[in-house]
Formats: sequence, structure tokens, C-alpha cells
Amino acid sequence: MISNDVLNHSCEHVLAAAIIKLFPSAKLAMGPQTHANGFYYDIDIEEPITLSDLSNIELEMRNIIAKDIPFEKFNVTKEEACKIFEKLNQDYKKEILDWIPDKNIILYRNDNFIDLCRGPHLPSTGAIRAFKLLNIAGCYWRADKNRKVLQRISGIAFLSEDELNLHLLRIDEIKKRDHRKIGSKLNLFLVSNPLIGPGLITWLPNGSLIRMGIENFLRKEHFENGYDAIISPHIAKLDLWKISGHWEFYCENMFSPMKIDDQEYILKPMNCPFHILAYKSKPRSYRELPIRFCELGTVYRYELTGVLHGLMRARGFTQDDAHIFCTWDQVDQELDNIINFILKVLKKFGFFKFEINLSTMPKKYVGNLEHWKRAEKSLEQAILRHGITYTIDTGGGAFYGPKIDLKLKDSLDRSWQCSTVQLDFNNPERFDLNFMNSTGLSERPVMIHRALLGSLERFIGILLEEYTGALPFWIAPEQIRILTIADRHTEYAKKIEQILIKKNFRTKISKENDKLGAKIRDAQMDKIPLMLVIGDKEIEQENVTIRTRKGENLGLKNEHELLAYCESLM
Repeated sequence: MISNDVLNHSCEHVLAAAIIKLFPSAKLAMGPQTHANGFYYDIDIEEPITLSDLSNIELEMRNIIAKDIPFEKFNVTKEEACKIFEKLNQDYKKEILDWIPDKNIILYRNDNFIDLCRGPHLPSTGAIRAFKLLNIAGCYWRADKNRKVLQRISGIAFLSEDELNLHLLRIDEIKKRDHRKIGSKLNLFLVSNPLIGPGLITWLPNGSLIRMGIENFLRKEHFENGYDAIISPHIAKLDLWKISGHWEFYCENMFSPMKIDDQEYILKPMNCPFHILAYKSKPRSYRELPIRFCELGTVYRYELTGVLHGLMRARGFTQDDAHIFCTWDQVDQELDNIINFILKVLKKFGFFKFEINLSTMPKKYVGNLEHWKRAEKSLEQAILRHGITYTIDTGGGAFYGPKIDLKLKDSLDRSWQCSTVQLDFNNPERFDLNFMNSTGLSERPVMIHRALLGSLERFIGILLEEYTGALPFWIAPEQIRILTIADRHTEYAKKIEQILIKKNFRTKISKENDKLGAKIRDAQMDKIPLMLVIGDKEIEQENVTIRTRKGENLGLKNEHELLAYCESLM
């Protein structure tokens, strides 16, 4: 059985061979370490390759595949490899060789193309049945903005044309659902306005209503689950971030310090230190624990311009952060509560398929080894109790604690990592957190970091793509649009509008001077969940006719029936 990884990896070599054949002066950098989701190669070339060149590259790749050229593995010394790549004028390969500690180097050859590679590969190029080049993008060499910008050519390979065609249809569907296009069409937000800056979001009225609906839902749920709200400032002295360790371990993702009154301040990249200081604001007793602090806190992180992507990757975003301070005996119950909370919230938004990664202790870690083992076991047992499929990422935890990342799967089977639960052995030590236990002695609390949706901006982007902009009734920015058949029906429409507004339903009367059919089409294009049609018959019977954006006619409803139906959609 040929794996996707081996298939795409082999196709990556064919891509590189075709580029060298068509563009002899091109210098090859490297491709990805894993290839299950496609392949790419980064290249340095004087004349930029354009999308129109991809068909010629694909044609040359097919020629190489048709020749059924073997992938030949051979071993050389590092010195011999340097001479080979020097002769081929491949400077990047010589630089890569400097990173490799081994004296013996593995190379692969197919026809006249030679590359550094550990393999494995297909036996020959003829085993590649179906592939497609998908995109060209810019990238920095070694992800260093001070290094040269290279071109990244990417594609994907499958075992059959049918699988490839299904994948291409899926890509077309993903493009149709691009949240940036939906946001622009429905007037939800502005991204990267030149006068504001890249990666910074301005929410327009409709987008603000979506966000406010989600925020209000989260606040209500948190209060019902025993959380207390925190509101923290957007900046803090550099000293805070030094104590927390962010300045040491995370400074490349933080904005530069600003000088205020001869003190250096930083835009916050995280909310955690503020919650820790709230815990430290007074002496704590075991009787108070667990303490659960939550915040919809906006944070700022310096992301490279090239990785910014609408709402999905921004420089300013709001996290639904929470931090729980508890005793070791309370950890298992808190973990159960958190996972139940996460699942309840995600299901409310229409997501029902999940998977979990459990990340364990890395080589470099802080804290007591016994605490690590106990924490990892607690996380694993909590996952098992909920019966969710999970994988273990051995050594993938942060230096300060193990974690679980819960991924939701959307209708296109894409995985989105939103929810996180992480134990922290670092900050309780750094900030000297304690509480008085039942014997009157000072004890260190366990600290749990927790996010349900993660970034609100990113989650809204996921929702827009999942529902193609047609959001569920309860979070739609405009839930109900009233459509009058003639001007004489406006007074009754206003009466219905006020009844709905008083019940907190987001309602508007269509002001367009169009025929009813045009008003219905406009409402459907605007993704309005419900339309209320009002004409002579409706006024005479003191009813409204309900239509849905899918074109369903739900018939005549009186005021009480209308309100009951709307309530059922919340």
C-alpha cells in the first residue's frame, strides 16, 4: 500500500526535476518534511514563475512520469556531496549540508536530478498516477524575513484521477466559502485597511452583531459554570512579561516596547499574567478553591505579513481565555468540567465531530517530574472518560506543562484547533502563588489554562466558511426581515417590528421600493434566516406569513405563534 506521504514526496522530486529541466539557472531550496497533505518546493529563480507557467511545468512532470525513471538511493560523504552540489550550482543545498551533523549523506537520483533526501520514495516515477500543481506563493528562506524571498510551488498527488478530481472539487468548494469574500459581500468586517495596518480587524455593524451575540452567549455560559470575569488592560510594563517568561521565550512574537514615563510597556500577547495577579491580589484559602477567572481579552502578536489571512491569522484578536486555580485533588473534576463545557459550546455552534491531541513532557521542562506524570495521566483519563478519539504527541507539550488540544471537524472534514486545556507548573512558581491548606500550611495551587473557541476572530471565520455565510438564526446579525407588499402595509409592519425588537430579536423592515419577489431574493442573498411577508390578508387576520431563506413557506402565524417559533430557534 502506497502512503500519501511517500506518493507526495516522490512527486515533489519530480517537480524539482521538471523545474531544473525548464529553468536550468533555478536554485532549489527545500520542500516540506511531511507530505501527507501535498507537496511543494521552494526555489530561487531570477525570472519569477507565474501561474501561466504551471501548465508547462506539469507537462514536463508528465514526461518524467511517462519515462518511468527509477528513484535511486546512494550514499556519499559530506565532502563528496558538497562537490556534487557545487558542480550543480546549488548553493542552498550546500548550506543545508552545514546543518547535517552526519558525515555520511543520503542522496536520491532520478534521471539527471540529484537531491538531499532520507526517502523513502516510490520505486519509479511511473507509479505516480494523478497530480496537480495548485499554487505559487512567496516565502522567506528559512522563514527569516531578513533572508531572500523564494517562490514556493505547491501541488498534490493521489493514487487515482478520481481521488484527485474529488480533491479539486473540494478546493473549489473551499474557495467559494472563503470567509474574506463572505465578509466583504455581507459587510461584516474590514481587514488590513492601509490606514490601520495589516492583520488588524475593524468590525462593521453586521459583523459586530455576530460577535456580540457570541460574546453574550459565552458570558452567560461562563457565569452559569462558576466563572468570575476579569477585565485586564491592553498594555503592561515589560517587567511583568519578564517575570512570566514571555519576554524570554516569546519575544519574537511580541510588539516592540513603548516608552511611557521612562518605563517600557508592551502590548499584551497573553492574558495569563493579569489573571495570576488577580489571584495574588489577596491571601487565598483552600476553602475558596477552585477559583475560575475568565476574560474575553484582546491580545496583540507580531505575525509576519506573509502569514496573515483575514480573520484566521491576525495581529490583534480576542481570546475567550480562562485560568483555573485549584488543588491537586480538584484537577480531575475541573478537567471533566472543562471538556464538558467545550463540547457543549461547540455543539451549540453545530459542530459534532472532534479529535484530541495529548501533548506530553518535552526534553526541556520545568516543575516536579511526579507532577508531570500525574498531570499527563489526569489529562488522558479525562479524554478517555469522554470517549473521544485521541493521539499522543510525545514530547509535544510546552516546557511548563502538558496539554490537550481539541480539534473540531467541519462539513468539509477540515480540522480546526480551537479549544485548549493546559496545565502550568511554571507561572505558579514564577509568581510565587500559594494558598493556605486545611492544615494551615502554605501550598502551591495547580494552574489550568483553558480556551473554548480560542480566537473569536478565527472562530467567526470558521463559522462563516462552515455555513457559507448563512449563520444559524441565534447568531445571525439580522435574524428577521419584514417584507411589505405595498406601502399601505408599512404601519402594521412597524407594529410587528417593535414586538420582535422588544423580545430582543434583530429585526428590520425592508425599505426597498421593489416587488415582493425582488425583496425575497435580496433577503436570501443577504442570508437572512426568516422573512415575514405582510399584505392585505395578513393585516386582516392579524398574522404574518413566514418564509425561510431556503425558500420554505411556513404559512400564516399569529403573534404568539411567531414569537414561540423564533424562541425555538434560539
